[in-house]
Amino acid sequence: MATLLIIAAIVIYIALLYRRRGFLSWLIGALMLLAGLKLAGVGGSWIGFAVLIVAALAALFGLKPLRLNLVTRPIMRQMAKVLPKLGETERIALEAGTVWWDGQLFSGRPDWQSLLDFRVHPPSAEEQAFLDGPVEELCTMIDDWQVTQLRDLPPPVWDYIKKAGFLGMIIPKEYGGLGFTADGHSRIVTKISSRSATAAVTVMVPNSLGPAELLLHYGTEEQKQHYLPRLAKGEEIPCFALTGPEAGSDAAATQSVGIVEQREVDGEAVMGMRLSWKKRYITLAPVATLIGLAFRLKDPDGLIGEAGKDYGITCALIPRDTPGVQIGQRHDPMGVPFMNGPTVGEDVWVPLSYIIGGAERAGEGWRMLMESLAAGRSVSLPALSVGATQFATRLVGAYATVREQFDTPIGRFEGIEEPLARIAGLTYILGGARRLTCAALDAGHQPSVISAIVKAYMTDAMRTVVTDAMDIRAGAAIIRGPRNMLSRVWASVPIGITVEGANILTRSMIIYGQGAIRCHPFVEREINAIAGDQLEEFDSALFGHLNFVASNSARAFVLALTGSRITAVPDIDRNGERFMQHLSRFSAAFALTSDVAMGTLGGSLKRREKISGRLADCLAWMYLASSAIKRFHDEPKSTINYDLLKWVSAHALYQIQQALLGVLDNLPNRLVAWKLRWIIFPLGARFKPPSDRLGRNVARSILDDRQARQSLTSDIYIPPADEVGLGALEDALNKAVRALPIEARIKEAVREGKLDRAPGSQLDALALEHNIITEAEFAILADADAARNEVIAVDAFEPGEFTRLR
Repeated sequence: MATLLIIAAIVIYIALLYRRRGFLSWLIGALMLLAGLKLAGVGGSWIGFAVLIVAALAALFGLKPLRLNLVTRPIMRQMAKVLPKLGETERIALEAGTVWWDGQLFSGRPDWQSLLDFRVHPPSAEEQAFLDGPVEELCTMIDDWQVTQLRDLPPPVWDYIKKAGFLGMIIPKEYGGLGFTADGHSRIVTKISSRSATAAVTVMVPNSLGPAELLLHYGTEEQKQHYLPRLAKGEEIPCFALTGPEAGSDAAATQSVGIVEQREVDGEAVMGMRLSWKKRYITLAPVATLIGLAFRLKDPDGLIGEAGKDYGITCALIPRDTPGVQIGQRHDPMGVPFMNGPTVGEDVWVPLSYIIGGAERAGEGWRMLMESLAAGRSVSLPALSVGATQFATRLVGAYATVREQFDTPIGRFEGIEEPLARIAGLTYILGGARRLTCAALDAGHQPSVISAIVKAYMTDAMRTVVTDAMDIRAGAAIIRGPRNMLSRVWASVPIGITVEGANILTRSMIIYGQGAIRCHPFVEREINAIAGDQLEEFDSALFGHLNFVASNSARAFVLALTGSRITAVPDIDRNGERFMQHLSRFSAAFALTSDVAMGTLGGSLKRREKISGRLADCLAWMYLASSAIKRFHDEPKSTINYDLLKWVSAHALYQIQQALLGVLDNLPNRLVAWKLRWIIFPLGARFKPPSDRLGRNVARSILDDRQARQSLTSDIYIPPADEVGLGALEDALNKAVRALPIEARIKEAVREGKLDRAPGSQLDALALEHNIITEAEFAILADADAARNEVIAVDAFEPGEFTRLR
């Protein structure tokens, strides 16, 4: 009887932990275990003593009045001393946006069925018509080498962008805009960016954080009626002036200031503000007619409220021709000639009605910016990253087939296979992340943490892919000219890495700093309860949190021991199911590690950016992996999709594992770190990067499988065959594929001794002479050779022409 009681108690106790039952339940389970041991006569007198201790604890924690006063209140006081004080700007930034799938990943037990059931809509008929019509036409009009030499888009391109409505994609139809979804907007930017980064930036900035976005959400109806139709038609060109010499990543530290001041205008007293600012890196500023401006508003004389009040960050719209505005100079961002430059304002006086939302919105600018960024970062730069990676995939897939060395396409060499596999795998991930994130926006979510993830990690993946593509293209990649579009993509990569929150800052501070509070199921509740001195709410959150830690400890340990097999996931296919199971394990491990890091480091975690950066890596790769699973689930199943999912699975799980190990290796409390490692990795670190064989399969897919190559690059613009660059390369690939069986027959004849070895076209001529091939086949080979020679050629310039290059 005692033995059965012990076994039952152990099973129940572990189940209570694993299934996340209440704190009191653990104590009751422990009491049952000890009682069973006592009945079995195990442990002697100390068992009886332990039973009494556990029974006392059960009473203490089970009787609410005792627990509140003897346990909860002292802990609450201590935590109030330890928790870092949040400033108003930090609080607003943390509260911006909503929590979505990132909350599931922080839960330790993500609901995979909800993700797979989440509806991702295709583009509307109107959006698809725009992609097939105006977007295709715009791409046809653009010669990116010409844009580079002119240092601007040609006037006909500017006119078409305005006329076709590209600057008003996010503006609703009632105000004269196109009213496209986030997904439609993203697809358009993706396609244009595959043609020209300059054109893509020109189109995406007015549809991102700026006057139109801010007016839509916060403007007065009068402001909307006046400005939105003009912005939609391109009659006004907007820019948004946020960054200054003193305020880059710390935008709230701006020294741009507005002083409330009354002046007489047309014989009437008008309340206004005198503005002074110095801003830089402002995209479209040199041609902007309407400046969105962020500044601190102060009222030293108490004209609209309390004397001396600093209202904080405020946003206003300033027409270009307002006296005191200095604008028109240009920066040169990496030689990519989109319009970007500084703007200065000296004693610029405007009415208070110029504040976005009117005077009553004074001081609400920081909230406006944070809430807009929560969604806006999810679209523009991720779309640009997808365009660049798909272009690189399309380009090197063709080039590695057409370009030969040692009578072999270079894509057959293992040294080339490795970066080809990485290019294909990351391109697959980015396409899925773009699609899923935009669908979340269109469903009404504003996932601020996810928006930071996709901005930082998609632009970083773009850097990796373009670097690999440059390596594969080798010498042809570094010679500038009309034939080499990849070099212009390469030049634009650092811009995406830097703007809208530099990636270093986003990774080390924003993603985990915001995620640890917003996405965690209990931390924000605890902070708010302490701030509001709400004892019962803190009690509920605290013991929920303790339960959360214990259950994640059990889940992480049990799933690690069982190879993640005992966690239930939806049925899609074996590879997808195992991927979800492993991610569930790492979700529990990540949540547990987060709690341990917060518990041992307290407020100092905010300054331990290497640790928070590694935790951000965990969360980011879990999200990117989730988007790949969703893509695999939604798309038709094929051999290449299976191989891509397996590559993504191996790569993502390895990245998550290494990030967790990095945290464990660097937690200051080494005893806690050792115990945590034993829970999370009881059998050691078992995940490996993608194997060589898997990498070969993925690389071959973009070399040999035309359907796979099309699927991976379906969002970009494909130029006509008579255009140098990608268009000519596509044509050369088609001709090379047509010639492959003929070349194979010639090589077989050489192996059989029917033909002597000879270089290139000489061997083809020998094959014709010995009737190995026909005249028609010889012509096919000659056509393929001519096309191959054309696309491997590089540009050269006469000395006089060279000196004029920009």
